[in-house]
Amino acid sequence: MFESVGSLAAGPWIYAVVSLSVLLDVFLPVLPSGVLVITAGTAAAAGSGAASAATGRVPHGVPDLLALVLLAAAASVLGDLVAYRLAWRGGERLDRAIARSRRLTTAQERLGGALARGGGALVVLARFAPAGRSVVSFCAGAAHRRARDFLPWSALAGLSWAAYSVALGYFGARWLGATWLATGVSLAALFGAGAAAGFLMRRQPAS
Repeated sequence: MFESVGSLAAGPWIYAVVSLSVLLDVFLPVLPSGVLVITAGTAAAAGSGAASAATGRVPHGVPDLLALVLLAAAASVLGDLVAYRLAWRGGERLDRAIARSRRLTTAQERLGGALARGGGALVVLARFAPAGRSVVSFCAGAAHRRARDFLPWSALAGLSWAAYSVALGYFGARWLGATWLATGVSLAALFGAGAAAGFLMRRQPAS
């Protein structure tokens, strides 16, 4: 059953597909970047397990876990930075758009308070919440928050999300076997983390 998944995730091009999807989903949250990262992690588990049992070596077509984590994290930070800079230069039109949205205004206030206090747990939480990454990146730029306050937390958020997603795919396949069931359970765990992050973000008081 896993052959179809393995054929999709095997080969060096998977790195480019994952990186591009993670980079762009700050603008298009509907992109299945989490699905791709988990599928690649599952393929890595299946390929490395089969290769180790047969030859003791991992073939070149099997995704490398460390490379997946680092590329996904780097693409996440780069996407955040692009959104941040676009919002920074958005001017009064973007400010008016944010002012018309209660959700965006509240998010901007909470983010500003978190960064002003020297903490950025909200940025990390937002990376797991649906569309939270987009809201935080655009609001940070629109509020003209300093890059040195925002980017380190963006890097931590991207690395945490990438490591968590790859680990879900890898260990899901190790524990449940390289099947669609393992991928489904891993995706459920990712969506569960997103729901929990969204709940925690709503509970945080505005500054």
